[in-house]
Amino acid sequence: MIRRFLSYYRPHKKILVLDMLASLSVALLGIIYPVVTRNMLNDLIPNQKYRLIIISGVSLFVLYFIRMLLNYFIQYQGHMMGVRMQGQMRSEMFRHLQKLPFRFYDDHETGKIMSRMTSDLNDIAELAHHGPENFLITGITIFVSFAYLTTIDIWLTLIIFACVPVLVTVSFILRKRMRAAFRESQAAVAQINASLESSISGIRVTKAFTNAEKETEKFEKGNSMFKEARRNAYKAMGQFHSTTTMITDVFNVVVLIAGGLFLYNGQITFADYSAFIVSINLFLGPVNTLIRFMEQFQNGVAGFERFVEIMETETEQDDPDAKDVLRLEGNIEFRDVRSSYTEGKDVLKGVSLSIGKGKTFALVGPSGGGKTTICHLIPHFYEIISGEICIDGANLRNITRESLRRNIGIVQQDIYLFNASIRENILYGRLDATEEEVIDAAKKANIHDYVMSLEDGYDTVIGERGVRLSGGQKQRLCIARVFLKNPPILILDEATSALDNATEILIQNALDELSIGRTTIVVAHRLSTIKNADEIAVVKDGRITEQGTHEALIALGGTYAELYRQQFREA
Repeated sequence: MIRRFLSYYRPHKKILVLDMLASLSVALLGIIYPVVTRNMLNDLIPNQKYRLIIISGVSLFVLYFIRMLLNYFIQYQGHMMGVRMQGQMRSEMFRHLQKLPFRFYDDHETGKIMSRMTSDLNDIAELAHHGPENFLITGITIFVSFAYLTTIDIWLTLIIFACVPVLVTVSFILRKRMRAAFRESQAAVAQINASLESSISGIRVTKAFTNAEKETEKFEKGNSMFKEARRNAYKAMGQFHSTTTMITDVFNVVVLIAGGLFLYNGQITFADYSAFIVSINLFLGPVNTLIRFMEQFQNGVAGFERFVEIMETETEQDDPDAKDVLRLEGNIEFRDVRSSYTEGKDVLKGVSLSIGKGKTFALVGPSGGGKTTICHLIPHFYEIISGEICIDGANLRNITRESLRRNIGIVQQDIYLFNASIRENILYGRLDATEEEVIDAAKKANIHDYVMSLEDGYDTVIGERGVRLSGGQKQRLCIARVFLKNPPILILDEATSALDNATEILIQNALDELSIGRTTIVVAHRLSTIKNADEIAVVKDGRITEQGTHEALIALGGTYAELYRQQFREA
């Protein structure tokens, strides 16, 4: 863990060295004042050397001005080093998140992931800046102060430093408690962020169902957990600070009593005693710095542990012999495929099917039967337990995920649009497309005329998740995106089920055109939309229970025929 953290300093060695040198210079300059004080009390003032007193004072002023410049460098460049390290970690985490499988996002809330990328990394940046500075420089300062104090009186110095083991022992015990408490606190912050993200994203649903009180109740529950976690953290921190501060206060009492006895017995002069009282802060200063730093240290360590936890999550890995494919033909075959989202509970239980190039294959059946799972397995979003999925005769494992997904277009019921312009959202299908190709894709999706009616046309920003568009407009924009991608395999997962009849007809026309010449897998709720499919499969309880053309399944008189009769009666 420590070695991994230190590796992030490598690109910033120059700034780190300069920051350490500046911090060391500041620490050494801090020793000048007690040295000059002792010299004045022992020599300059008793011997009335006024000229040297003035020179010493001016020299201190110049040195403190230099110290001010060094402190500016430490605060500015040191913090910028931490920010750059934070930026590097954030970039690494973002790239890593892009490679994680769907299963990871099934188990982790967006708000919690965002918390790790923001507040946790901010704590790490603070540790990255102050950590070396506080540990290295305070250590050197304590050593130098010990050496200097021994020149005043070695026995008095040894008495003071005899208290150090007590401070170290108490700090070690209380630090462990504080570390656990702050880790719990950061988990609570992530939880409240997740709750907040969910509530804000669903604010329209909340208002529509007048459930503000329920959302407030859920939020307050997370808020109470956060307050309790922070209470435990600050309780541990309070115990740490109060106890260690008391010990450092005892140092002053020890100096006062022991020094007074030494002075009474003539073992030390009044000037040296006064200088020792002033100089003891050389030791107490860095000790107090370390004590104040402990909270920041705990936050930073806990944040880095959570960062590493994400970074060590296994990414999607192509098989060593997987190869890139340019353009697939679109022949798809499932051979006795078993699949599961949770261990011991199969979603697909031995599914076998074959879809020919350019054919339209429809999946129907009750919710939860496994239709969407089949659609998720074709682009290799999830791993299978057993069996084999082949495209154009090649096992899916032998095709790189990126090249496979370049050949597949997906239109779902719950589509995602970015808070960007219409043009940028369509271009997501193929980033290097020309303006003419974007417009052509929009025309094929029956959205071009609407776009041109807008004041900013294709430059119109559609808001978060396309909030400024209707459901049908969002769907057509998604279809335009797939037209632009022009993949040989098309997956339509309940693409029109949430639309009204008039909009559905309009979009169905666009989908029919989109399906021409492509291998198309359709998950449909309204059976009237898939009557003309080349083949229809009924998926129920993870198995294909019926398969054939519309006419054949109606003649069979099974589940499909019953579903069709029900919808016909409703119509």
